[in-house]
Amino acid sequence: MLRRMDKMEENFNRLLNLMEKYEQKEQEAAMKPQVQKKKVRKLYPNSSLFNKWGDGLSEEEQEEAERLFQRYGYNAFLSDQLPLNREIPDTRPPRCAEKRYPEDLPSLSVVIIYLDEALSIIKRAVRSIMDKTPARLLQEIILVDDHSTNGMFKDLMEKLDEYINSIHEERPGLIKKVRHSEQLGLTQARLSGWKTAVGDVVAILDAHIEVHVQWAEPLLARIKEDRTVILTPVFDKVSYDDLTLVPYSTNAHGFDWALWCMYEVFRPEWYALKDESQPGKSPSIMGILVADRKFFGEIGSLDSGMKIYGGENVELGIRVWLCGGSIEVIPCSKIAHIERFKKPYAPDLATTVRRNALRVAEVWLDDYKRNVEIAWNLPVGNHGIDIGNVSERKKLRERLKCRPFQWYLDNVYPQLKPLQNLLGYGALINDLQPEVCVDRGPMPVYTPIVYRCHSFSSQHCFYFTDGELYIGGIKSHKHSSDDCLVDPGSGVLPRLQKCNMAQQKRLHMLWDFKQGGPIQNRVTRRCLEMTMGENGFLKLVVQRCSGQKWKIQHVMDTTAH
Repeated sequence: MLRRMDKMEENFNRLLNLMEKYEQKEQEAAMKPQVQKKKVRKLYPNSSLFNKWGDGLSEEEQEEAERLFQRYGYNAFLSDQLPLNREIPDTRPPRCAEKRYPEDLPSLSVVIIYLDEALSIIKRAVRSIMDKTPARLLQEIILVDDHSTNGMFKDLMEKLDEYINSIHEERPGLIKKVRHSEQLGLTQARLSGWKTAVGDVVAILDAHIEVHVQWAEPLLARIKEDRTVILTPVFDKVSYDDLTLVPYSTNAHGFDWALWCMYEVFRPEWYALKDESQPGKSPSIMGILVADRKFFGEIGSLDSGMKIYGGENVELGIRVWLCGGSIEVIPCSKIAHIERFKKPYAPDLATTVRRNALRVAEVWLDDYKRNVEIAWNLPVGNHGIDIGNVSERKKLRERLKCRPFQWYLDNVYPQLKPLQNLLGYGALINDLQPEVCVDRGPMPVYTPIVYRCHSFSSQHCFYFTDGELYIGGIKSHKHSSDDCLVDPGSGVLPRLQKCNMAQQKRLHMLWDFKQGGPIQNRVTRRCLEMTMGENGFLKLVVQRCSGQKWKIQHVMDTTAH
């Protein structure tokens, strides 16, 4: 007992000595002058890259990150530092993890298309596909380079080849490369990959993606059940700045009358299932697609007459439905996709999207092609835009015995709203000042204004046979309400009101208007006119008619319909 007490005393004294030394060091550190860490200057305070990322980077690192961001449209600087096999969260609906799939699934060819992508992004896409696709199912990965710029030759040729060679040590012959000798556009790149593929099923993906766990099995199982379905996974968003994953909910894919892609709700029967893991029918497809390779060819693959970017996915969706197939979204297949800050093909894609949309309309939309022309604010029947030769696509439609577009509206996409009873549309101009146009004005203020004429949708007006006058664009869907011009009945300022609300409240929303004449409210008898404000600027008013005359840009030929 005494020996134990002596040992305890010895340990206690040793502890006291250690505490005294620690306190002495703390006092010495407190007496030393504090060295302030130099604050790094923010070189790009207005860059979208650094809104929520980049603290702690040196000035040299900021410069490099911004340079790469301007080149690629996403944070390639950060991508280069992340592991190629980084973990991403499993965002599938819970029931997906419980599903079991047959062993004898079709083989899969994965096509990755790219133009001017960062090397680490392509490598990560390849790695994720290899890691998360069963080897017995993955026939090949085909990389299609749509003639990336010479400045990226070393990365996308030499260094990428080195990476491919290292993979072939593990999986000989897994990866094939296709490089266009000139830039042919998105559609041609996808077609090149499909023509090269030999697997039973082909998945055509972007390069700036990562696949989720068990992404392939639900797609292959569904095509094994029905080879005539064209499938799309559900996308998760990867932010272009910090490359974090933002889960997206499951939606169908649709479009407006300009044929711009958009997310859409499913039909009511999908929600009635009360099971988010079930496939859902979709009017169209965003771009990433999975199909039986041979059926894809039988139904016309993609329209090779499409230019550069846009429209080919909407064309595919419409054609598949009209010609004997269907489109489905598969919730248990998830793909993480970087939403680029800017796309590589052109700074303004509207010109090619418009041209391609008109091509789709000419082949597939029958009498509804006028809706596409109206949506792009073009004269009906005389848009003057070269859409290329469509004779082969029309022959394809005849050969496949495809249904009329009205069937598609009735059975597949009834949410689309026909643009009927339209008398005039486009810019609305007063003879007194032809250089200014009626404009919906800043939002959320619902007071229309006059502003210098431009071609954007805020100045697109629509006048109907019932007297309604929309200002600031027209909605393509029945569940959306347009903005109707109303006369409040008091005061001098006109107002914009949602048309359905204006109708319910019995507001003064109906106007008499003939080209080159006044615009007069049917109830108040006041006219829409321009006057000079106290600030010296023109303003839009409703007042006693003084004889001002208006013209609308395009007048419909009502005798033709």
